[in-house]
Amino acid sequence: MSSGDKLFDRLLNRQTPTLSAVVDSPVVPGVGLQLHLDGEAQVTHLTGPLRHLLAQQLSTTRTPHLLDYLLPHSALAVEGLPADWQGQLLDLDFFSLAGPPLHLRGWVQPLGDGWVLQLLDIGDLLSERRQAHSREQCQWLAAQIRDHLRLCGLARLPQVLGEQLQCLSQRFQVPCLAVALLDEETEGWQIHQHYSAPDAPQLWDTAQRLGTGLDSLNGAAPQRVLPAEHPRLSSVFGPAEGFAVPYRDAHGVAAWLLFGCFSTQPHTADLNDHDWLQLAAAVAAPLLERLREHRHHLQLERLEILQSLLGTGWWEMFSDSAQVLLADALAVSLGLSAGRLPIQDWFARVHPADREELRSRLQALQDEGQPLELCVRLQPDDQAQPQWFRLQGQSLGIGAERRLVGFMLDISDIKNQQQQAAAAHARLDNLIASAPAVIYVQRYVEGALQPTFFSASLQPLLGWSLADCADGALVNHVHPEDRAAYFERTRQLLREGSVSTRYRMLDTQGNVHWLLDEAKLLRDDLGLPVEAVGLWLDVTDATLAAERIKTSEERYRILVEDSPAMICRYRPDLTLTFGNRPLAMYLECAPEQLPGVNLGSWMSNEQREAFVERLAQLTPDAPVSSAEINLRLPGREHAWWIWSDRGVFDEHGRLLEVQAVGRDNTEVRRSQQQLTQSAKMATLGEMATGLAHEINQPLNVMRMAIVNVLKRLSNGDVQIDYLTDKLNRIDAQVQRAARVVDHMRVFGRRSEIEQHPFNPLDAIEGTLSLLSEGLRGKGVELRIGEANFQVQVRGYVDQLEQVLINLMVNARDALLSKRESNRDFQPWIGVRAEHDEHVVRLWVEDNGGGIEPRLLERIFEPFFTTKPVGVGTGLGLSVSYGIVENMGGRLSVRNGDDGARFCIELPIALDDQITSVARPD
Repeated sequence: MSSGDKLFDRLLNRQTPTLSAVVDSPVVPGVGLQLHLDGEAQVTHLTGPLRHLLAQQLSTTRTPHLLDYLLPHSALAVEGLPADWQGQLLDLDFFSLAGPPLHLRGWVQPLGDGWVLQLLDIGDLLSERRQAHSREQCQWLAAQIRDHLRLCGLARLPQVLGEQLQCLSQRFQVPCLAVALLDEETEGWQIHQHYSAPDAPQLWDTAQRLGTGLDSLNGAAPQRVLPAEHPRLSSVFGPAEGFAVPYRDAHGVAAWLLFGCFSTQPHTADLNDHDWLQLAAAVAAPLLERLREHRHHLQLERLEILQSLLGTGWWEMFSDSAQVLLADALAVSLGLSAGRLPIQDWFARVHPADREELRSRLQALQDEGQPLELCVRLQPDDQAQPQWFRLQGQSLGIGAERRLVGFMLDISDIKNQQQQAAAAHARLDNLIASAPAVIYVQRYVEGALQPTFFSASLQPLLGWSLADCADGALVNHVHPEDRAAYFERTRQLLREGSVSTRYRMLDTQGNVHWLLDEAKLLRDDLGLPVEAVGLWLDVTDATLAAERIKTSEERYRILVEDSPAMICRYRPDLTLTFGNRPLAMYLECAPEQLPGVNLGSWMSNEQREAFVERLAQLTPDAPVSSAEINLRLPGREHAWWIWSDRGVFDEHGRLLEVQAVGRDNTEVRRSQQQLTQSAKMATLGEMATGLAHEINQPLNVMRMAIVNVLKRLSNGDVQIDYLTDKLNRIDAQVQRAARVVDHMRVFGRRSEIEQHPFNPLDAIEGTLSLLSEGLRGKGVELRIGEANFQVQVRGYVDQLEQVLINLMVNARDALLSKRESNRDFQPWIGVRAEHDEHVVRLWVEDNGGGIEPRLLERIFEPFFTTKPVGVGTGLGLSVSYGIVENMGGRLSVRNGDDGARFCIELPIALDDQITSVARPD
């Protein structure tokens, strides 16, 4: 064997060289690395091309030792002296100037008085072995995943998929893993299943929609995803780095294997694109196959259930065969043991009355391709009563390959219902013919109702026939004075769907009959009128008696029914026993429908409790009470009534009934609300400049922070702490501007309909959030008194803010006007709150010098203003006064030592008036 062969065998580690072989090996100075050693393993000389790559670990003045060049773990291979190493094949790792260690294999042999360590570079061999091992492991892992997903049951598929994703996560140290499949509904991608390590962030949720961002990637190879380079994938990976591996089938990319918070790290550097694609195929291919299998299984189950529930199924006949093939569910419903039977046996089960027609229609379908649609009766084995089936079919193919395919639907229930309906119709005809009332049917034709049927009782009652009432002649038999009522009856019937009315009809002899007409309109499934069904009942005697009673009650009717006021009677539980027409009009019902209706059903729970509590305070000595009530009426948002009650008591002082009179006050209240809202919007307009300053201030701070960060970035001097501080500052300013905008939007809304308990300190806080920065920007000092209490008042927190804003804006304008004439003037506005046992007081004062005494009495009058023409509307203080008064409080003003002092006094809400929701913690 040549020296070259021996050297190659040593490199491949085929055998352990003997002592003589090592000694006989020559020293090759031009190959690899030679270290000349003395007997103590001191390096005396280096030769070979690799010597320039070595890095000595220790820099000393002494002669370097062999260990000074070796990595620590290689020291075990060269323990002792060079004489001890002779005959051994040594694998050593050296420090390298390039960074990565040098992997060398060699042997020691004597040379003169010393030793020479002959070494060759085996880094490429180790790298190839490592890569081959990694690929073998990857192939084995892919095969294991594929087998687990293919062999598990459909019920365990999600669990097994989760286990395999966990296995991949642990094998490659991936924090987050997910499988994304194509969503057929949105044509985008969707997370089918994911896995996150215990300490990893939650990047995805199951069934999360990812959109179409993944389509922007190259679907042919794995791709590393960086947030800055792929902004469209922010919905997939967020701000984290990711790695996406596609799976392609015959239709293109069908799935993605997503690696979140992960890049191709050094421990996966031995895997190439083919290995990653193999892993993605191992997960996605069996998963898609099993999902398609599951969908197909579900479709079969649904089809079988549908056929069994409907009693239907498919049938098929072949032209070259005299047999019929039936669906399993259909064969079971017919009591057949098999789904294939001779065609003659099938015809034998058809009822004789239907057999020949079915045979003829099947022949026409076979010869001419005419579609088959026929209802036939079939006789099952286990039933004496035949079943009705709807049979439909069509032909497929041509010539000898033609097949007849169709379905059969069990319609026995429908046929039975038709027979029962026919019998019921016959009984109804008999009943109608013998009924004392006249039953009629009117068909809806082009907006009019035309008679199409009258029962036989019409002739004995009026002497008319259907022909005498056709073509619009019916109205000629209506009494001339009642024809308008008849036309209104028709319009009401078409509008409301039912009607009950009375009018007079003339018989053939000219006699008058009072008829009670009760009818109902029938509509189709689209809501369009079809016909009206009703009856006429002769109520002539009852009507004449009622008219006599009506004449005796005419005065009472004129007083009550024709009164513009709402008049009613109701029991203590608010159930109406009588109501006149104005009340019925407001409640959108007929007066006769009012008895039994509960008046409290149009009130909120709070309004109803207050109403009942007011009634409980009525006594025989003080039986009258008045109040304004709020109701939610049909077709209206809200209504306000001025309501006066008078109680009726028995001899024991127990309330039996309440008589009430009311009038509508809705327009007045709405005008007040509109005035309040207009004043609020005017206030917002006056605050626009201050609010712009309030929002511009954080914008300027954010702009300065961004400029500083950009300057640092351009200089390359960026620290994480500096960036974090700037971003936190920007976030704080964004939140500050958002709070101002949100509160301005809330303040600009319309007030709630009903008053609610609230803490007046919340109104002060909201007012300051809108005005404080603007006032300071104009040089006005704010002096806010310390207050921290939890008492509550009833009213509207936004309207109280409006009052405070009006007072502070008026004070600001007065102060700024005074400063124009006195530049040394230092304006301030003070706000403080206090309370005692019954009242909360809010004070707003300034140092503007006060209000002229002669104007103090007129300051709350509407349209009174001291501002120049075109500046003030004169409504601010007037509306504010009305708001506070509506909340049960009082707004007053007086001059203090430095200026005007406005005081808002509000009564503290009693504990039983605070609901559980509004009660403070």
